[in-house]
Amino acid sequence: MASRPVAVNRKAFHDYDVLRRVEAGLALTGTEIKSIRLGRVSIREAYARPEDGELWLVGAHIAHYPAASRFNHDPTRRRKLLLHKSQIRDLSRALTERGLTLVPLSLYLKRGLAKVELGLVRGRKLYDKRQVIARREAERQMARALHRRS
Repeated sequence: MASRPVAVNRKAFHDYDVLRRVEAGLALTGTEIKSIRLGRVSIREAYARPEDGELWLVGAHIAHYPAASRFNHDPTRRRKLLLHKSQIRDLSRALTERGLTLVPLSLYLKRGLAKVELGLVRGRKLYDKRQVIARREAERQMARALHRRS
């Protein structure tokens, strides 16, 4: 799906179970897209929130663009997510009814445009995280054992 990943939210894959994925565009200023192209972005603490029939990305940090001097953007401002109205309605309904969260999984450039992959997620309990880690480690050990025999 991603053409060129700029930022990946690895913490989200550890803390949440991803139920559904959606690609959304971002409404950005000129200095923001230039800073994203330089890879100066963090989506680790970000989430999406519906407000007045729109979706907003909150908590994403896009660093200042060094060559912009005083015309720079606010690094932590809310950014509008660009989706179809029916998608926004469905996601908003899922967030309110089922108690789920909308978290950015990755930010990437696709044909020159910044896109964010959102995940409709449910939080994991501590014991779930431990089970996932144990299962992943067991799979690695099996793969190593099979690789040695070959």
